[in-house]
Amino acid sequence: MNIGSRKTILLSGGGSGGPVTTLLAVIRELVKDKSDLDFVFVGTNNGPEKTIVDAFEIRREKIKFITLPSGKLRRYFSLANFLDCFKIFFAFILSFPILNREKPDLIISAGGFVSVPLVWAAYLKKIPIFIHQQDVRPGLANRLMAPFAHLITVTFEKSLRDYGPKAVWVGNPSNRLGFNESVINSIKEKYHLIIDKPLILVTGGGTGSVAMNSLIVQSLPELINDFQIIHLTGKGKLTEAMVDNHNFKYQAFELVSNDEVFYLMSVANLVISRCGLATLTELCELEKPAILIPMPDSHQEDNAHVFQKAKAAIVLNQKSLSAEELIKQIREVISNSENQKLLSSNIGRVIKKNAAETMVDLILEILASKK
Repeated sequence: MNIGSRKTILLSGGGSGGPVTTLLAVIRELVKDKSDLDFVFVGTNNGPEKTIVDAFEIRREKIKFITLPSGKLRRYFSLANFLDCFKIFFAFILSFPILNREKPDLIISAGGFVSVPLVWAAYLKKIPIFIHQQDVRPGLANRLMAPFAHLITVTFEKSLRDYGPKAVWVGNPSNRLGFNESVINSIKEKYHLIIDKPLILVTGGGTGSVAMNSLIVQSLPELINDFQIIHLTGKGKLTEAMVDNHNFKYQAFELVSNDEVFYLMSVANLVISRCGLATLTELCELEKPAILIPMPDSHQEDNAHVFQKAKAAIVLNQKSLSAEELIKQIREVISNSENQKLLSSNIGRVIKKNAAETMVDLILEILASKK
């Protein structure tokens, strides 16, 4: 599609790794056939997004990253809400010089409060706004941005009711890198993967989970006898107890690049994960057996319910979960090949495919209309 002169797309999202991974998957698809696009990413200064974006390259160049203060409006009474109102207003003021300097032709957000003041400012400057709703439960940030959006894409059909006529059901973009045998071999070599030991990949997302990390550390004495474990702890959550690599039977890292997470996931026998949509989407893409431990009392429980109802993953309740029960569930999944096949088959059908391609078509239509 001809979009006319060179265009700039400003992407925003953060606070966790999920929105970032989704947006980078869209960029990867956009640049396949389009060289006349420039990208700028706006995120928080304390979340994992800068690390993730800095590890991503297009056309052998890094994406420009700009930080913006991020407040948060909680749906319950908290004195922090008053302070964060000032943060949001300050970020709103700071958004105007960013928009004036970068001159974006389109704003794309996949959630996160860092996007809210930026989208409000973009609306006043008549810049088209594209929102993606990842989770089953509509987030407050997306609800605050939705009235100003040109278009809203959603992962689940149920979300069409939440956003009305602006919404389009597309699924959720994934990395979908393909299986380059030489890359897979280099990943196996880099992480010292042992051929005759099943690999368990543990990830709590970009921000990680103290509770999940603790369960894994408690389970190690028994698990490392039979399994190899790669543990992505999340930013700032790598502890001394995790540093000893046990002769590579257990390896812990705060963060690795999106591409490496995808490749590690592809060779894992089992993935233990939170229920952020970016990770869930890649599990669906790879049809990977998974144990899901959603963040208690959060939107992740709604995401997990979809997978549990579809018999697409083992879902465990963190509040009642012990290391002994986790070990039992791991052994049951890995020892039962028929159950693995069933989980793989079911998870592959949960999220609609080809979301990135569909979103790119919609993005190009918006850009073409701006000639």
